[in-house]
Amino acid sequence: MNFTKKVSLPILLSTVMYSSQLKKSDEWNLFATSRDHYNGVAMANGQLGIVTDDTPLRTKEIILNGVYEASPENGISRIVKGIEFLNLRIKINHQEITGNNISDWSQTIAMKEGISTTSFSFKDLADVNYSILANRANPYSAMAVVEIIPKKDIDISAFNYMSIPNELKNVKKNYRVLKDNEYLMPVFGAVTHTLNGKYKVAASTTFLFDGPKEQLQYINEELGFSTKLKKGIKYRFAIAGGICTSKEVSDPVNESERQPIFALQEGIDSMLDRHKKAWASIWNSGDIEIEGDLDAQQRVRFALYNLYSSVRPGSRLSIPPMGLSAQGYNGHIFWDTELWMYPVLLAMQPEMAKSCLDYRTDRLDKAKQKAYIYGYKGAMYPWESDDTGEEATPTWALTGIFEQHISSDIPIAFWNYYTVTQNRNWLKENYPVMKETADFWISRVTKNSDGSFSINNVVGADEYAQHIDDNAFTNGSAIETLRNTVKAAELLGEQINPSWKEVSEKLLIHHENGVTQNYKGYKGQPIKQADVNLLSYPLHIITDQKQIRKDLEYYSKKMDKNDGPAMGPGILSVLYARMGDPEKAYEYFLKSYIPNSRPPFGVFSESAKSNNPYFTTGAGAMLQAVIYGFGGVEITDHGIKYNKGVLPKKWKSLKIKGIGTDEKTIEIKK
Repeated sequence: MNFTKKVSLPILLSTVMYSSQLKKSDEWNLFATSRDHYNGVAMANGQLGIVTDDTPLRTKEIILNGVYEASPENGISRIVKGIEFLNLRIKINHQEITGNNISDWSQTIAMKEGISTTSFSFKDLADVNYSILANRANPYSAMAVVEIIPKKDIDISAFNYMSIPNELKNVKKNYRVLKDNEYLMPVFGAVTHTLNGKYKVAASTTFLFDGPKEQLQYINEELGFSTKLKKGIKYRFAIAGGICTSKEVSDPVNESERQPIFALQEGIDSMLDRHKKAWASIWNSGDIEIEGDLDAQQRVRFALYNLYSSVRPGSRLSIPPMGLSAQGYNGHIFWDTELWMYPVLLAMQPEMAKSCLDYRTDRLDKAKQKAYIYGYKGAMYPWESDDTGEEATPTWALTGIFEQHISSDIPIAFWNYYTVTQNRNWLKENYPVMKETADFWISRVTKNSDGSFSINNVVGADEYAQHIDDNAFTNGSAIETLRNTVKAAELLGEQINPSWKEVSEKLLIHHENGVTQNYKGYKGQPIKQADVNLLSYPLHIITDQKQIRKDLEYYSKKMDKNDGPAMGPGILSVLYARMGDPEKAYEYFLKSYIPNSRPPFGVFSESAKSNNPYFTTGAGAMLQAVIYGFGGVEITDHGIKYNKGVLPKKWKSLKIKGIGTDEKTIEIKK
């Protein structure tokens, strides 16, 4: 992706604060007691992400996966924020709860259940718990559950209000009571349009109660109730509802109303149970257990949680660099998915991985159109992709035209899905992605006078390198794409273009003084991230162990430690683990996340100096270090291979559960 410098943070202070708070946490729950330098967590279900806030009874924002509208700044598409429909205004004895009049604040992220709970005391009147979730069982549904424990007899009022982001226009709010026979169904809703009217967005809610239903009132575009509570008797209610857009359904208003009506019939506990069971199913089919290192266990689980939260099987949606936690990089789809996040899903949740590939298959025609626009053949995928599949990179960024290795990253991911699943029918159906990208590279290369081939004038995976020739990763990934396409064609009995073989055998990768060159004419300049090292993993271009080590030792010193993204150390960790050096691998494993952790829960930021969490791409690289490095997992043409694996001194054991389509469990012990 195109990377720009961000404002630096007091990193050491943040890390110390985060570490001290996590001491009170356990392997499934992250616990915070400080609101300083707060960074929220996305309670997400692959369709919508609800970002937590440190202010009681309020969410920070809601991100809608796959929904894009032009931004007002430059007209470039941007992922859309949704109506914040779970916010509450609570008064106790006519005093409103705010962020400034509470005490004993704490917040827990329950990763196993996908629930965030904020707890606090309000003066000497009550203790309050506020839990939010994006329902994993119902993709357009969410709920906030409130528990109030009175310290004395109190009067309360609770009103649900909807906050509308500035990018949503033409807001209409309404309240009506629907009736089926004698059954009454109160529904509070808001309807808006995206900035330029591309989509209609609708959200609806209702109240659920444990006991008798309260009499609801609609006042000043807020829906709520008032009641009296007795000292010491816990009182629980919920706001349940959903959000829909005209991108997914033709009538988002009525469909959004069906979400609270469904919840009204189910009740609080049933909705919670459905949600928890859906998450339990995910964890049962893909989890990582680390014994002897609680900090690593927490961080690995948190990375898995954020990755799983960002995608749904069957949705035909992919994952932006920030998952569903923010609008960073406009929520576009980059190589971040195929190279960094997808390999984890392929090993742990193949059906989630397939959704990311479906997203690319659906946009093949637009990739062919882009190739046509620039005078090439086949399919040239955009560097930044949105719902249209057209190039969505801001025009000032050269990456949009010249960072072309994306057209290899995608077909390599397709081939790897076949090798893991061995599903030949799927391969036949999706073979056009591989063929068309192979044809693009044949039209893109330049033949040299000695019969070799070059790819000239590109931006490398190391994006500090612009207008360069024969970039190592660009050429290496093109070679792998061409080789894989030949293999796929042979399997399927498809016609093989002789040029695929010729170019794959003669495309140049340069060396100097025994080191693989980042690009032709490279003179040792600082690099943004791993480029050459990617030829050893995840590619299979450089396999000689001496060469791998020499390239590792050379380029590990060239990487930008301040502004370089989190992914580089993850790759180095994989390679050192595969060479049987667990302590060096562990050193880079730590470097892949510790400098990038932000309080209070350790959410990933892109680099050591940036503050743009949650960077799901970095989580993917860190998890690859565990699975494909320490875990010894390897993807081959014949399926998943299980090598011995290694453990750093601090770890007593590593168990990876649910690998591949047969959900195999491996365990590595001292």
